[in-house]
Amino acid sequence: MERILFFIIFYPMMLLSLSVHESAHAWTAARLGDPTALYLGRVSLNPMRHIDPIGTFLLPFISILTGARLIGWGKPVPVNHYNFENPRRAVLWVSLAGPLSNIILALIFALGLRVILFLKPNAQDIMLNSFFLFIAKGIVVPNIYALLGIWMLLGSLLNLYLAFFNLIPIHPLDGGGILRGLLPKKLLTQFDYLGRYGIIILLGLVVTGAVRFFLMPADYIFKLLFSF
Repeated sequence: MERILFFIIFYPMMLLSLSVHESAHAWTAARLGDPTALYLGRVSLNPMRHIDPIGTFLLPFISILTGARLIGWGKPVPVNHYNFENPRRAVLWVSLAGPLSNIILALIFALGLRVILFLKPNAQDIMLNSFFLFIAKGIVVPNIYALLGIWMLLGSLLNLYLAFFNLIPIHPLDGGGILRGLLPKKLLTQFDYLGRYGIIILLGLVVTGAVRFFLMPADYIFKLLFSF
């Protein structure tokens, strides 16, 4: 029951973060010469424009059921490579834009928390106690500063997880697009063939818990940001 409650409270922030992530892809593609996603309305914070059945629904639900970190992805942004002057380099930057947007969001949430603590210095203990209760039992203490602090903490942590999860070098994640832009051309055929099994590999990483090894940098950065 606690996990379901946590999912219901936490999921809207995930939808917002994924919307920013996918909008960053679409905006970057337009800046580099391909307005396809822009014309399709993908530069938008409306989560309905970015929902992917597996990445936005199934994977987060599995994460909650297994007690894993909440991760996922949105509907891939359509890209027309013929609109780019240098397609491989452009796709690399378009792929990188998503995780980078999540890292920026994580820093914004961290800054927001610092502002809260500046305005209300004695809120720190209340906020941290509430945070641990929220994580363990799905309980929110009815204190506005504690509540805002919890959302800042969770928002930062979630966006760090989304950034580093999407950097895993497997299709359909952004890491796959980044790696493809860096690989020698002679290896692209083999890499694209492996990408056919990307969803299966990713689900295996989540179900077995092996995905946590890819998220260790996120945990480390989170500790640095919130080492009071």
